Amino acid sequence: MPKRILPLTDLQVKTAKPKAKEYKLTDGGGLYLLITPSGGKLWRFNYRFDEKYKTLFLKSYPEITLSDARTARDDARKLLANGVDPGAIIKAQKEQTQIQSEISANTFKKVAREWLQKNSPAWSESHIKTITSRLERDVYPAFGDRAVTSITRNDVKTLMEKVEARGTIETADRIKLYCRQILRYALNNGLIEANPVDDMKDILTKRKSGHHAALTDPKEVASLLRAIDGFEGSFVVKCALKLAPLLFVRPGELRQMEWNEIDFELLDGGSPEWNIPAHKMKMKEPHVVPLCKQAVAILRELQPITGNGIYVFPNGRTTERPMSEVALLAALRRMGYSKEEMTPHGFRAMARTILDEVLQFRPDFIEHQLAHAVKDPNGRAYNRTAHLAERKKMMQAWADYLDNIKSGAKVIHLSDRVSHG
Repeated sequence: MPKRILPLTDLQVKTAKPKAKEYKLTDGGGLYLLITPSGGKLWRFNYRFDEKYKTLFLKSYPEITLSDARTARDDARKLLANGVDPGAIIKAQKEQTQIQSEISANTFKKVAREWLQKNSPAWSESHIKTITSRLERDVYPAFGDRAVTSITRNDVKTLMEKVEARGTIETADRIKLYCRQILRYALNNGLIEANPVDDMKDILTKRKSGHHAALTDPKEVASLLRAIDGFEGSFVVKCALKLAPLLFVRPGELRQMEWNEIDFELLDGGSPEWNIPAHKMKMKEPHVVPLCKQAVAILRELQPITGNGIYVFPNGRTTERPMSEVALLAALRRMGYSKEEMTPHGFRAMARTILDEVLQFRPDFIEHQLAHAVKDPNGRAYNRTAHLAERKKMMQAWADYLDNIKSGAKVIHLSDRVSHG
């Protein structure tokens, strides 16, 4: 006759002491408490399934009480009665919990920071700073701490509309771009099944101009050029203002121009150039800016004043730093142009529009000169000197055009196309 097993009591479980070797306190029905030498009290359930003896590892005491352990045992016995292995169920549940834990750990903020780290080597410091600032100010407070799997199209749409309501449509549009790229990164790394914002369009109010406020009507451009000539502020700032429409580089690139980057006298009959190093460019690629005659004249006039220092446009307080980020913007405001009319970045949109729609230069020449990513028919990126001869002609033609409209010559409107064969 088998030995009768008496059920455990709560007192027995509570007062059980460790010994030199582990031992069991049996409760019956396969359930027992394993006492380890270190004092651990572990609930175990022995059972047989598919002609094999197995052990189900339950939680420890006092995490679950004697009563809880008996309930777990009874639930396991019910599964066995229905031909189900309780160990397999527990294993599946643990795996699912682990998966959910990993999903929760991959928050939007975490994935966004991985995306930034991966792409930052190809970006300038100012570009990285701008993206990081926008994410931290607007995106992370909205859903940065949520699992990336939970982000929906409506989440991004709601955020965009909130940012747009501040009157910052450009920022809202950029936020959509960042979210789409971050979620695409998550998709490519197997963290989500689909990108919910891949096809988001027509969310924001239509803008009258491009991303940055810009004057693109030749008559208005002519008035701006005359206003720049009449600017009564700092001579250094005035020279920067005069170069801005001629070179149409990014404002940060212009204000950080260094004298040692300018080659006034190229060998073999070449024309003057400004060679911008890769670390200053948004896409971390070196860039060549052909210098038209008008640009050379402006630089030659400025050289006796700032030529002994590093920067062409030094800071007003120290020659060790370039001109302030807001210097050109403040100058435009002083001249009477609001942020809705013109920005320093708007000189790029101005040139892009008129070179294309009025002077009809090839779009790829324009895009190269804007230092945008342009690929050849085989999908390869062009190098920095691609179409350089054509771009030199374009830059001189552009400068001459600006001189003509500024002097009051017949203005060519956007509808009056001029052909350059």
